[in-house]
Amino acid sequence: MSLLAGCGAAEEQFDPWDTGDVITGAGGGSGSGVWTGGPDGEDGEDGSGGVGGGWPSGKLGPPYPIVLAHGFFGFEDFAGAGYVSYFYNLKQTLAEGGEAVYTPSVDPFNSSAYRGAQLLARIEQILAATGHEKVNIIAHSQGGLDARVVAHERPDLVASVVTVATPHLGSKVADIALQLVAHERLQDVLDDLLNAIGAPLYDQIGNETSVFASLEQFSTPGIAEFNAEYTDAPGVFYASFGGRTDRAIGGSDCLALDPAPFVAQFDEGLDPVHPLLSLTETILDGGFGESIPNDGLVRARDARWGNFWGCLPADHFDEIGQLFGQSPGEGNTWLYIDFYRAVIERLRQEGL
Repeated sequence: MSLLAGCGAAEEQFDPWDTGDVITGAGGGSGSGVWTGGPDGEDGEDGSGGVGGGWPSGKLGPPYPIVLAHGFFGFEDFAGAGYVSYFYNLKQTLAEGGEAVYTPSVDPFNSSAYRGAQLLARIEQILAATGHEKVNIIAHSQGGLDARVVAHERPDLVASVVTVATPHLGSKVADIALQLVAHERLQDVLDDLLNAIGAPLYDQIGNETSVFASLEQFSTPGIAEFNAEYTDAPGVFYASFGGRTDRAIGGSDCLALDPAPFVAQFDEGLDPVHPLLSLTETILDGGFGESIPNDGLVRARDARWGNFWGCLPADHFDEIGQLFGQSPGEGNTWLYIDFYRAVIERLRQEGL
């Protein structure tokens, strides 16, 4: 079950096959970047712009709304707890600072082609509701692959994709898991089991859902196929972070040409791995005599994409404030909420 790390909730729930409902986010996030016409604030020659005119498209510009995209096994309300969210307590906290934040939910068990189509539908709802032209997507784990699908298919709707511990180059854990359940009949049985578990948690789970669609995508051949199909879109800003736990320092896998200052301040921090991730961390670490930095599920080298901004002293749970907002571990001063605040501030500095 450690493969299901990052379990929790996305805080809004939608019908994955019906986009009729407008979603509700949190925070203000007014369109302070409204375009008002020509260089001097007057109407352009084509008559667009003017007061309340928005960008030339007639829509609001930056600062763009924030979409938090959840990873594998994400749910609206975990086990009916009513308070367990995937990005633990993050949306509400950011909203207090005036940010407009949305946490759309997608199928917890499926390929990113499937989940990405669902995420795109949610983003279209967000833009229809807010009047903005684009969104910034900050994604964890598989959510980063979903976000790349959206950006590839509709780059006109996405200003940036920032990923945290996303297996852009696959996961050795997935390769091993697929070897353990190589028999097709066993895969069907486990899919049925996860559907039975998932249905009460994600009440709109569909018959097409499959944990093996996700695992096959994370595998070495699967991710190669994914990357060949979903290339980066011109005009979209891409950045990424890796994670390091088990008190790893990082090394060359964590070196960044343009390190984010808010990550560099934690360069000396060491994270004790969560017991639930100790086995998979050992697998990814490389064994005796090696030390490959990873967060317990994703190696730092596999999380690098676009502008790599460094490694977080955090395991796969700590990166999203799980479990239940607990401390990242004794001696670790990492603060996940401050991290996401800083990411958004960096995006604002980029004009996004």
